[in-house]
Amino acid sequence: MTDRYARIASPVGKLTLVADDTGLVAILWENDDPRRVPLGPLVEDADHPVLVEAARQLAEYFAGTRTAFDLPLSFRGTEFQKAVWAALCAIPHGTTRSYGEVARAIGRPTATRAVGAANGRNPISIVAPCHRVIGASGALTGFAGGLDAKRYLLALEGVS
Repeated sequence: MTDRYARIASPVGKLTLVADDTGLVAILWENDDPRRVPLGPLVEDADHPVLVEAARQLAEYFAGTRTAFDLPLSFRGTEFQKAVWAALCAIPHGTTRSYGEVARAIGRPTATRAVGAANGRNPISIVAPCHRVIGASGALTGFAGGLDAKRYLLALEGVS
């Protein structure tokens, strides 16, 4: 299966949006590690309807006029990863959760480290808001887009 992609500019750098026939597959950072989100062959297609809609909604998000995304998502991962990524999508705009809170939300309270690993492999950054997950102490922790991008996204959402 060949996925489609389009590149967009954003306040956190150039993003590569990837979609298949069913939904958004990935949002990749400008300097993303290619091993973080394994993908097959890609064909540029800026007119793909999912990519057009994702670009529109991301522009609204960065403009501060969108607080929730309404896009078909096509997560590719293990069942555990998909459970974590679904839990990320349930974190409300402008709030944060710890890795432990996400682990409890998916019914795996002792899986904090595994939640962290799945969070780090989240293929659909921003839309599946892994930037809203922070350390138990409130400290910002790793983020595929870099901590500056994480700070920016949280500040955009009003999180101090």
